[in-house]
Amino acid sequence: MQSSAANALLPTGLSDLLPPDAAFEAAVVDRLTALFASQGYERIKPPLIEFETSLLAGAGAAMAEHTFRLMDPISHRMMGLRADMTPQVARIAATRLKNSPRPLRLSYAGQVLRVKGTELKPARQLGQVGIELIGAEGPAADAEVILLAAETLSTLGLEGLTIDLNLPTLVPAAAQALGFRKTAIKSLVQALDRKDAAAVAGHAGRHAVLFQGLIGAAGPARRALAALQRLDLPPEAAEERRRLAEVVAHVFRALPKLHLTIDPAEHRGFEYYNGVGFSLFARGARNELGRGGRYVSGEGEPSTGFSLYLDSLIQALPAPAATRRILLPLGTARGAAARLRREGWITIGALHATADMMDEAHRLHCSHVWQGARAIPVARSVAKTGSRRRKTKA
Repeated sequence: MQSSAANALLPTGLSDLLPPDAAFEAAVVDRLTALFASQGYERIKPPLIEFETSLLAGAGAAMAEHTFRLMDPISHRMMGLRADMTPQVARIAATRLKNSPRPLRLSYAGQVLRVKGTELKPARQLGQVGIELIGAEGPAADAEVILLAAETLSTLGLEGLTIDLNLPTLVPAAAQALGFRKTAIKSLVQALDRKDAAAVAGHAGRHAVLFQGLIGAAGPARRALAALQRLDLPPEAAEERRRLAEVVAHVFRALPKLHLTIDPAEHRGFEYYNGVGFSLFARGARNELGRGGRYVSGEGEPSTGFSLYLDSLIQALPAPAATRRILLPLGTARGAAARLRREGWITIGALHATADMMDEAHRLHCSHVWQGARAIPVARSVAKTGSRRRKTKA
C-alpha cells in the first residue's frame, strides 16, 4: 500500500489550492463575473472536454499542440481537454446562439489544461476568466473590450496598470504586399519577435530599414503612433496602422490617463488574431495578467475579447482582509449562530466541551470566542501560555 506522502505527489505542473487561497480565488471569480454582467456580458459554461473536431476548429487550431487528447469510450471518437476557452465560446456562438441578436456579449470562468507549461509559467492547469464580444467590428468594439479590461483590473485594486497593444497582422500584411514568400514572412516574424535587428536585416534585404523601423516604433502609444506614421508602409499595412490609431483614439477619449504602449512587431501568442491585440500588466505583477484582441469566430464573425489568468492575478492582488472567525461553545443556540453569520461572522462550532476555549480558538484559527452572549477577542499570548502549561504537566 502506498504511503500518504506518495499519494500526495501530483503530476508536474499540477497543484492543490488550499485554504484560504481557494476561497480567495473563488471570491475573485465572483467579483469579475459580476462586473462583466453589470456591462451586459452574460455567463456561459462550456464543457471541460469535447470532440477535437469542434474544439480545434477555426481559431482553436492554434491550441492543437497544447491540447490533451483521449478516446471517447462511448462514441469511439477523439476528444480534447480544453487548453483555452475562447474557441469554445466561438463554437457556442456559432451553434447554440446562432439566432441570438448580435453583438453577443458573453463571459466565462473555468479551468484549462495544457500539455506543458512554459519557463515563466510552469503550471499546466490554469484558471481563465474572460469575456467575448461576438459579431461586432470597428474601433468602438475594440475599445469597449480594452476599457473593460482596464476597469476590471482597477476595480480589483491593482495599480500601475499598463496595456500593451500590438498588431500581429501588420508585419504579414507589409511583407506580403512587398512580395515576400510565406517561408520568408515566417522567418521575418520570428526575428522581429526576438527584436533581433541583425536577423531582421538579413531576412528583409532591401526592405530592412522599414522592418527595423517597426522595432524602433515600440513604446508609449502616442510616440509609437508618430513613429509608425513616419514609416513608408504599403497600403495594406497602412490600413492596419490606421485601425490601430482609431482604437487608441477611442480609448484615450474615455481614459486619457491610461498607460497604453504599442509594440507593432509583436506576434508571439497572437497567432489567431487578425486585428488589434493586447497584453495586460500591472505594477508588482511578475507575469502577464491576461491578453486579448480581435479574431474571427464561428462562421467568420468578427469578434474581440480578453482572458485573465487567475494564477497571475491572485499573485498580484493585495492580500484579502482577515476574516472574523468565532468559536461557538458546544450547545450554542442555533438562532444565536445564525444571527452572528448574518452579521458577517464565520462560525466554528465546538464538537466537544473544552475547558480552555481561548486556547481551542487559537488552535482553530479563530479570532473570537462566543462567551456570555458576547464576542470575546482571542488572547493569543494566553493561548500560547496555556499550550506550554499543558505540555509541562504532561
